[in-house]
Amino acid sequence: NHLSFFSGFGPFRQYLVNSSWEAVKELSKRGLGENINLQIMQLPVVYQKAKEQVCKIWTTLQPLLTVHVGLASSATALIILEQCGKNKGYQERDACGFRPEGACCVLDGPEKIESTINMKILWKNISVEGIDIILSRDAGRYICDYTYYTSLYYGNGRAAFIHVPPLSESVTAELLGKALQTIILAMLQQCREQRD
Repeated sequence: NHLSFFSGFGPFRQYLVNSSWEAVKELSKRGLGENINLQIMQLPVVYQKAKEQVCKIWTTLQPLLTVHVGLASSATALIILEQCGKNKGYQERDACGFRPEGACCVLDGPEKIESTINMKILWKNISVEGIDIILSRDAGRYICDYTYYTSLYYGNGRAAFIHVPPLSESVTAELLGKALQTIILAMLQQCREQRD
């Protein structure tokens, strides 16, 4: 029985309801089939706290895969698959007004870390009704990117990051949950193929 771990984020700025957390809760209701034990957690939009939680996931639970979901306020009806996390350039302050030391995730860590999930193959092979999916190699140098890099670092690349749009009349939590389910089942399939 494989454990997979999912995180969404809490409220920030004008987003009192963060679509990433709503999508993750919806996914958790749907599940990923019998042999996947799915655990979820809401991360705060705070660098240090998010980092501590992510370290804890990897050191204590050692999941097969950890998928972080974040809100991309610029995306109106797009789901964005992020291929890699970047270590440096974190200038923006978090919800508590802090910036990471040295504006980076891990002092002396590699410049960027790629996910072991090949997002391009994934993107080519899936389609989700009602929403477009695109690829990205830049998760934006804020809490999302920071969390992703940290997770890739401690999880030896066995992490993924998905950006979802804000909730709207056409983009419901249900639609996002369903989309995540399709995407993540394909990711888990890739994990199995890599392992075999």
